[in-house]
Amino acid sequence: MKVALLVTCLTDTYFPRVAVAIVRVLRHFGCQVEFPTEQTCCGQPAYNSGYPAEAAALARRMIRLFEPYEQVVTPSASCAAMVGHFAELFAHDPALKAGAQALAARTHEFATFLTRKLGVDVAEHLRFDEPVTFHHACHSRGIHTPAELAGWVAGRDPQRLRPPEQTELCCGFGGLFSVDFPQISGAMLTDRLDDLAATGAQVVVCNEGGCTLHLAGGAHRRGLPLRFKHLAECLAEALGLLEPQP
Repeated sequence: MKVALLVTCLTDTYFPRVAVAIVRVLRHFGCQVEFPTEQTCCGQPAYNSGYPAEAAALARRMIRLFEPYEQVVTPSASCAAMVGHFAELFAHDPALKAGAQALAARTHEFATFLTRKLGVDVAEHLRFDEPVTFHHACHSRGIHTPAELAGWVAGRDPQRLRPPEQTELCCGFGGLFSVDFPQISGAMLTDRLDDLAATGAQVVVCNEGGCTLHLAGGAHRRGLPLRFKHLAECLAEALGLLEPQP
């Protein structure tokens, strides 16, 4: 299967190890992975800020760039969800709308691509040497459930899983929401970190770059012993494809 990696801005800039992990895991399970070097932002910041023309320009480019690939895989449910909105930007252009719909049908968040397209039993391959919890990002809600994420993270030793009390609690980031409403965002961050810290786990699996930046920054400022990792990193380490990172 010929797969393109939609790396996303935050992964490319802040979490390149996640991108490496995704490529290695996909190749491990038989995919031919390519990286279109001309890719840029998916347009979500412009779309969410009320600039549809600017978002459409980026979407148009994305549709053209990823057209040759059978499947597109991204580490971010947020960007995968944005691709699903592309068709709305071309309501009056049937050809582009069709291209947008086709791209959306081929674009998948990493974990769901493994489980639903490749039939990989993620839990069978994962292992943790210490208690682990998870943060289920808001944009993941239309892609997979907290129960699914918990099942993957449980791995081969479910006794190590420490689920948060509130599995669907938002971290407060929300992109520009955290800029426009910093006090509300900060209060939501406090609630989420309190819930994660109360689990007693020090490893938090989080598959969303924006949430990870927000949560990790808050944990650092508070001195909380929480480490945040993408599921792809955990899986690559368990498969011996990446050196474990403390």
